[in-house]
Amino acid sequence: MSTTPDGPSAGARYRVWAPAARRVTVRVDGAEHPMRQQADGWFDLPEVPAVPGARYAYRLDDGQLWLPDPRSLSQPDGVHADSEVVDPASLRQEAGWEGRSVRGQVLYEVHVGTFTAGADGTGGTFDSAIERLDELVDIGVDAIELMPVAPFPGDRGWGYDGVGLYGVHAAYGGPEGLARLVAAAHRRGLAVVLDVVHNHLGPSGNYLGMFGPYFTDRHETPWGSAVNLDQPGSRQVRDFLVGSAHHWLVDMGLDGLRLDAVHELKDDSPRHFLAELADAVTAWEEETGRPLTLIAESDRNQPSTVSPTGLGGLGMDMQWADDVHHGVHAWITGERTGYYADFGRTEALATVLQQVFLHAGTWSSFREAVWGAPVDPASTAYDAHSFVTFLQDHDQVGNRAAGDRIHHGITPGQHAAASALILLGPGTPMLFQGEEWAASTPFTYFTDHDDELGALVSAGRVQEFAAMGWSDQVPDPQARSTFESSFLRWQEREQGEHASMLEWYRRLIALRRELPDLHDPDLGRTSLEVIAEETVLLRRGGVAVLAHRGPGPLGAGPRTLEVLASFGDVSQDAAGALRLAGAGAVVLRPADGPLG
Repeated sequence: MSTTPDGPSAGARYRVWAPAARRVTVRVDGAEHPMRQQADGWFDLPEVPAVPGARYAYRLDDGQLWLPDPRSLSQPDGVHADSEVVDPASLRQEAGWEGRSVRGQVLYEVHVGTFTAGADGTGGTFDSAIERLDELVDIGVDAIELMPVAPFPGDRGWGYDGVGLYGVHAAYGGPEGLARLVAAAHRRGLAVVLDVVHNHLGPSGNYLGMFGPYFTDRHETPWGSAVNLDQPGSRQVRDFLVGSAHHWLVDMGLDGLRLDAVHELKDDSPRHFLAELADAVTAWEEETGRPLTLIAESDRNQPSTVSPTGLGGLGMDMQWADDVHHGVHAWITGERTGYYADFGRTEALATVLQQVFLHAGTWSSFREAVWGAPVDPASTAYDAHSFVTFLQDHDQVGNRAAGDRIHHGITPGQHAAASALILLGPGTPMLFQGEEWAASTPFTYFTDHDDELGALVSAGRVQEFAAMGWSDQVPDPQARSTFESSFLRWQEREQGEHASMLEWYRRLIALRRELPDLHDPDLGRTSLEVIAEETVLLRRGGVAVLAHRGPGPLGAGPRTLEVLASFGDVSQDAAGALRLAGAGAVVLRPADGPLG
């Protein structure tokens, strides 16, 4: 349900948009009621209040199917079953939360189902996630970013095949459980960002197209027909998406949304949907008195994505910076296949850490096209904090054949070096669950589809990686063991090398918070000096990060006034020059003074 006029909430009336239907019937707790046809394709039932807990579904004309509400807040019996009335106002628990901007803060990406094993060991829930929030606060995390929680088929999955843009997956705890998690996070000073998918719906349980022109063949996406943002009926579809955002940010009290693959929101309207959404969120900030954040995942490498709408931009507050990930990953691991082909050299590393995009109006060999546009370090429209940077995320781990994390294939010293470049770099850093202690568990791709669709997904996964030359076994996405293999083992945090890495992350985050140079959003005060192909010095004002990937020693590093933190076998000679016996990292104050 929604508190907007577009759908019923507690005490409101049942209302649905079905412009092609001649008749709509709503079934409420088993009783059928014909709905009244209103203007612009709407049907409503004013005489029957929507009481919390009631189960309801719609039938269009003489159809055989009873359909869940497109704006359903709860599907307790699955994506094909009746919807449940929920009053979001009754769920809000916290009082006094003034919000916080997440720009420049430390984000932490969470998949609810694998973040913990859950109370019964079969999968995590919102309530079991609450039990681990204090550990995140302890290392200095400022905000959690939840992977999608929309209802999807079965009990387990990544959430990107969700089919309810207003709802919450029942296996995680439904909307009530999400409200408890949001309140618990806010009590600890943590902001909550939710990953939402507006560019497509999953293949199973997607009934939107039966209600109206929610999709169009005018544009194509990797999932088929695009969401209708610019064809007849698109005004109502755009309102549907904006209403979903309002539900999360205003009704449910979340602090931000991460918008999945916005380059697949195909819109030839004079005013792009993202700009419309950005302006609406600005108005909601005034309404709520809280900062609200929109984070785009975009493949376009366009600074206009994070430029204000008044300057012709799309108005996003931040965007994920995949090029930074690729530059650091390829340099530290030596991988050069696929989209890593243009990365790996120290020159590419320098470019992404100083200018964010490697492909900035330049040739991308992976795309076989000129791609992107340059970031202007002097721009007043955006700054370094407008770009979310990361060493791991769900895609970069889970889209690998075995779901192996970067630290499964490199040494602890190399992991420490790479993490220092991200956490003390100029962007807004994000961790992926468990990376801070070098979790031994993978993050695999897993699903819980029906037998027919599940078999296709499993076979497609094998074929995809066979085409890439992968000869080892690919974990079956449909197997419960694949899902369970991704459960974090929290006891590792206190053991051996895991504990050492956790302490390193804690120290880096503390330095980022304590030293103004390390949270300065001015890209112009960031530079990268190449000492050797395996060694770089990242300068942030008067602080520098020496990152050495090894495998051999660093014989003579920069002269240093003060060592603030180090990982690896580090020493200084009589002249103050640093030496490393192997891969590692040092945070230091250089003897030659600050940059800029």
